[in-house]
Amino acid sequence: MPVTDESIVVPAPTEVIYDYLSDPTHRPEYDATILTSELDGDGPVRVGSRFGGKARILGRPFDWKVEVTEDDRPRRQAYKSVEGPISFTGAITLTSEAGGTRVNWRIDSTTGLGGVFGSIADGLVNKAYARQVRANLQTLSEILTEHREGSGASR
Repeated sequence: MPVTDESIVVPAPTEVIYDYLSDPTHRPEYDATILTSELDGDGPVRVGSRFGGKARILGRPFDWKVEVTEDDRPRRQAYKSVEGPISFTGAITLTSEAGGTRVNWRIDSTTGLGGVFGSIADGLVNKAYARQVRANLQTLSEILTEHREGSGASR
């Protein structure tokens, strides 16, 4: 089972980060693999909520949908895939630290990303995806730092 587990310290309070990350429409702002993302139905996001859209990993586009399985504001939100070529679970965990909040993003893929590229490519694709998650977290930090400084939260 391939695992991507990355984290970064963001200089913002857990509540601000959680609220930003809990809005699926923000995903394309910080996650370069997400082309579109929207909530099915009305918010707020809670256990049982579903959201999805279109993604592109290493140039390969596909549709995806997840269901929220845990919603513990402002500490943790977990989800599982319910549609798409990749079967996975994921969790975002927020922990207060000096200077901000540690944002940990973990994705466990039961099939690897081979659902999109073939199982032989799993190792290379998972390494590339881990690099992308690190870059996404850096972008998230920049957006939320700009937001806290009064520059707005969108790019």
